[in-house]
Amino acid sequence: MGYDFGWLEEIGIDINEGIGYTGGEDKYISALQRFCKSYEKNEAKISDYYSAKDYESYMITVHALKSNAKMIGAKNLSDLFAKLETAAREGQTDVIERLNSGTVTAYAGLVEKLGRICDMGDVKAAGEISAEEARETADALLEALDDFDDELSKELIYKLSGYPFRITQREKLKEAVGYVEDFLYDEAAEVIRDILPGIE
Repeated sequence: MGYDFGWLEEIGIDINEGIGYTGGEDKYISALQRFCKSYEKNEAKISDYYSAKDYESYMITVHALKSNAKMIGAKNLSDLFAKLETAAREGQTDVIERLNSGTVTAYAGLVEKLGRICDMGDVKAAGEISAEEARETADALLEALDDFDDELSKELIYKLSGYPFRITQREKLKEAVGYVEDFLYDEAAEVIRDILPGIE
């Protein structure tokens, strides 16, 4: 599509790595937007788990953020989250206390620098699909979730959003999208099974 990505290099993002991980420019833009949109939720999780000294949940959150940052080519931020993940796994609370604040600040700073991408219109959702195609997509999605296939799971769940679900089911689907983006595949699969009967 010919996006101007040059300014991303200036803020420390490896564009080629990001496009390589995501599989193309449009998908890369989508990944950057998801990275921005999930910031408030993830920052709140880090803060809550850190304050509660719930290092198990903290570790899971920073692990996901390590992967997310790596996926968009933000290597420095990914490395910071990796250090926090290791510290949480090994019970090195002194390391967490030393690095947590600076890492959260770096995370916030990057999201702020990505503002122009975050403020762009969303990448369009999949077009409307039939009940038959929705059922096939849901079945394939459950398999992808079972295989922990992140890219395919995201692709299929957005395709599934093209089916005209009723409002309550659509809200549940949004919840499942959040689970997929947070790498919570079992929870996502449970929600998908719950809304399957709504595909008529």
